[in-house]
Amino acid sequence: MDLSPTQLRAVVTLADHGTFTAAAAALGVSQPSLSRAVAECERRLRTRLFERTTRRVRVTPEGREVLELARRLVRDYDDGLRHLAGYLAGTHGSLRIAALPSLAATLLPPFVLTMRTRYPGVHVAIDDALGGSVQERLARGDADVAVTARSQQPRAEQLEIPLARDEFFAAVPADDPWSGADHLPWTALAERPLVVFTGASTIRGLVDSALARHRVEVGEVVEASNVGTVGGLVAAGLGTAVVPGFVLPLLAFADLHYIPLRPRVTRHIVVAHRSERPLGPPARAWLDLLLDPGTERPGLPGVTWAVHARNHA
Repeated sequence: MDLSPTQLRAVVTLADHGTFTAAAAALGVSQPSLSRAVAECERRLRTRLFERTTRRVRVTPEGREVLELARRLVRDYDDGLRHLAGYLAGTHGSLRIAALPSLAATLLPPFVLTMRTRYPGVHVAIDDALGGSVQERLARGDADVAVTARSQQPRAEQLEIPLARDEFFAAVPADDPWSGADHLPWTALAERPLVVFTGASTIRGLVDSALARHRVEVGEVVEASNVGTVGGLVAAGLGTAVVPGFVLPLLAFADLHYIPLRPRVTRHIVVAHRSERPLGPPARAWLDLLLDPGTERPGLPGVTWAVHARNHA
């Protein structure tokens, strides 16, 4: 049995309108064309669906059973086409974003809110992970795009588009002698206890490089992987933390003071995707929103946003 959506729609419309003339007008087809479509359905089903009179048609008992199924099939077909059209337009579907934890918590939320407002039919899933894991998720195809720190050695198959940069601060307790300083040189960290992120964090590599560049030997080091833990350790007086601008809102609970470090060291934030894997429409819509200079961006200390032309694509 092979019935097309057009034939099923002909049956449903004829049942709803009661005459071939009215049904043909509703479908925008000729009456003979509609009559042939209904007759072909009856032939393939080997049963009469309508009793025909000179004025009207009436659904047969067998036709009522077929009609119930035909309505469901036509509705599902139309819903599927609408979903497909929405997906191709970027207004339906799913979007998977891998991001560093600090960026998932501070950078992404305003953009996700705008995405939900503009495209309520797109389901957004955010997978927050440390630097290497973000890259792995993108490489495996577990994420459509990634928001992360710029790679020191970018992969050939990965495209990275500048999004923002955030500079580094020394985070100290409110009662620390440095708390009122306008800025500090990196050399001021010499022999000072430090609270640092673990090596899996992109922040750790940048901090270690800056300290080595300025030949700074710090004091005792305490490591942690969670931003909240770092803040708690600093608040307890276990050392100074060196953190970039996007991390500062996550340390608000610890009542710390942040002093810009000089010379300025910045972390470059990018949105990345695989060059050999075409972006789906929801991901393209997200990228357009993220890079559109007209999209509202959060203002954070030490954060500078990249400027993109509206025709970036």
